[in-house]
Amino acid sequence: MQWRGRRQSDNIEDRRGMGPVSGSGLPGGMLGGRGMRRGGFGLVGTVVILLLGLVFGFDPSFLLNGGSGGGPGGGYVEAPQPRMGTASGPRSSGDQDLADFVSVVLAETEDVWGDIFAQSGRRYEEPVLVLFSGAVQSACGFAQAAMGPFYCPADRKLYIDLSFYRDLRTRMGAPGDFAQAYVVAHEVGHHVQNLLGVSGDVQAAQRQSSRSDSNALSVRLELQADCFAGVWAFHMARQGQVLEPGDIDEALNAASAVGDDRLQERATGRITPDSFTHGSSAQRVEWFRRGLESGAPTSCDTFQDG
Repeated sequence: MQWRGRRQSDNIEDRRGMGPVSGSGLPGGMLGGRGMRRGGFGLVGTVVILLLGLVFGFDPSFLLNGGSGGGPGGGYVEAPQPRMGTASGPRSSGDQDLADFVSVVLAETEDVWGDIFAQSGRRYEEPVLVLFSGAVQSACGFAQAAMGPFYCPADRKLYIDLSFYRDLRTRMGAPGDFAQAYVVAHEVGHHVQNLLGVSGDVQAAQRQSSRSDSNALSVRLELQADCFAGVWAFHMARQGQVLEPGDIDEALNAASAVGDDRLQERATGRITPDSFTHGSSAQRVEWFRRGLESGAPTSCDTFQDG
């Protein structure tokens, strides 16, 4: 992806090295630098845990607890999948380069979804991306880096520890900058669901559902977020001179790498479809492709189309 020299997002909070904080999760004095919500220049993603969740999932106590109600912040929280996590190391020049890259990706999602919402007569409310290391406090509760990237609907922020990208590349077999971009686009897809009211409807339905039915609804949410990521990739491809040969394959590989079946088999040696919360590798690839081929959010109705 040709990203250098492109606009970076202003909607960044860099909390790396600060540790978790109480309350809403906003550390004091973080409105730093060039009017950005960041202390340095931070940005971007890790795996999943919230709202309509992005990429992976099992159900730890941090989030929503299956289908029985809201998380600490009152919003739907995504169930994270097991991750062979590594502790966040000290900040490096490579991390900063990656942070700048993710900031560009977030800016591109702002432009694409801003245009899509405007075409339907609505205003797109841009999310904030929080860059953290190790652990973080959000309006949806306390989270550790091992849970992966996530979106919190209660504060409309995306959270990510950059160490996740190292795992994505080395442990999950999904290298490449567009694989990393897919992670951000997926989490932004959860934000779009939040703005459209999809996540609230699903949360209400989950309260009345069995555990297995609640998981099935979570899968549909995740697949829709994958499809929305594909919609974003479609518009990126149309710009020209941004995507490079192999970029789309990197995103498809990442979608496959974080399928519930592959992650479960890697973690436990067993696959239990009833416990899926994000969808199989094949499903995630299929729905990303649907968004990529159509470029239209209307093609992403995972609740009506199996």
